[in-house]
Amino acid sequence: MSNNNNRITTAAGAPVGDNQNSVTAGHNGPTLLQDFHLLEKLAHFNRERIPERVVHAKGAGAHGYFEVTNDEISKYTKADFLSEAGKRTDMFIRFSTVAGELGSADTVRDPRGFAVKFYTEEGNYDLVGNNTPVFFIRDAIKFPDFIHTQKRHPQTHLKDPNMVWDFWSLSPESLHQITYLHGDRGLPATLRHMNGYGSHTFKWVNAQGEVFWVKYHFISEQGVKGLDVDLADKLAGENPDYHTEDLFNAIKNEDFPAWKLYVQIMPEEDAKDYKWDPFDVTKVWSKKDYPRIEVGRMVLNRNPENYFAEVEQAAFSPGQFVPGIEASPDKMLQGRLFGYSDAHRYRLGGNHHQIPINRPKNEVNNYQRDGFMSVNGNGGSTPNYQPNSQNGPAEDITAKTTPFEVHGQADSVPYDSEDHYTQAGDLYRLMSADEKDRLIKAFVGHMEPVEKEEIKLRQIEHFYKADPEWGERIAQGLGLAVPESVR
Repeated sequence: MSNNNNRITTAAGAPVGDNQNSVTAGHNGPTLLQDFHLLEKLAHFNRERIPERVVHAKGAGAHGYFEVTNDEISKYTKADFLSEAGKRTDMFIRFSTVAGELGSADTVRDPRGFAVKFYTEEGNYDLVGNNTPVFFIRDAIKFPDFIHTQKRHPQTHLKDPNMVWDFWSLSPESLHQITYLHGDRGLPATLRHMNGYGSHTFKWVNAQGEVFWVKYHFISEQGVKGLDVDLADKLAGENPDYHTEDLFNAIKNEDFPAWKLYVQIMPEEDAKDYKWDPFDVTKVWSKKDYPRIEVGRMVLNRNPENYFAEVEQAAFSPGQFVPGIEASPDKMLQGRLFGYSDAHRYRLGGNHHQIPINRPKNEVNNYQRDGFMSVNGNGGSTPNYQPNSQNGPAEDITAKTTPFEVHGQADSVPYDSEDHYTQAGDLYRLMSADEKDRLIKAFVGHMEPVEKEEIKLRQIEHFYKADPEWGERIAQGLGLAVPESVR
């Protein structure tokens, strides 16, 4: 008799007598419907793939911890996990590419997702950002259209630079981000050799109720390194999982990657007259105006035991806050507060928080019951409504979000500023001569296949407005002239 702890069972736990041969009518007879194990095995196989993420489908993940290194942070936020130097919080991170499908190559030019889940004593806190400090658009209503251009053409089912550049050239707010994308950061050497950013502006509230606006910067202790374009193309064909493999092997070999977390902090009143809209995710704050302040250190020291259970089923949402951290009026963030959790409800179900990788370490008490895969006792016999007179869980008034003033008419309105060129031009001018050469080469190579000259010229205008030299060099590389209308 086999060891009971090491025998195959059905999903119901019954032992399986034969996992190699189906039950048939005689040696050569047809398979019988009564072979429950066969049917269960095939039915489960047909359902092994859950819907992949629409964006950030390809990813790698790891466990680790975050340790506070600055006692002074508590004066800006009452978040318990940031309350004192030396305090450690378990965390999980998922790195990802944005546009590719689940089986796409790691070494393509693309922003990288940088999503961190902190398992705090007050619930899970998710910081869902990228390896760039800005984004392509600044209003969530444009997000589905933007992502459609990064995916596949509805007729040819091919990636199509015509769609990409048509959208970008008609959306000049994208200029800052596409400059990062076509620079060295668009092809990180490894997942360990890139920074991470919260990108959006968030709200911190301290114990006295004072409000501060904040931006997050995870700075890689390994340094920031790019990947040679030709090597990236070679790896995409020979080892499409290069970044995933590198991260896993680094942790396996105890070469634990680490990042220092810094924040930029803006007093609440400063937001009213800062030179840039502080809630526009296509803009950065000057580090001269708001220097980075060290918060703590993140270390990745444990690989997942099972990729599907941990990395694929990990569900991050920018709306998962803890007391002391709240949303800002950033329009892109406001849309993401709904969009991310709704994606998880579709992919993983309404009870995705009960999956171990998403489960908070503290007790969950609420009146949300039933639904697919409710596996936590479903509240037992306790009431499933509120108010009730049975001592059910009640609100904690100290966890209420801080009030903020709103004014104006309800209308579909853009951001006040249409200056999409100053910061993008500043980024270009900060680059060394070699970096500029690589940037120009990347832009020209990406734009060359675009069929319509008017799209190329429209985009050249944006480059020229940001920096005349930049526009001239792109135009020359494409064999075109900068339109006279912008000279």
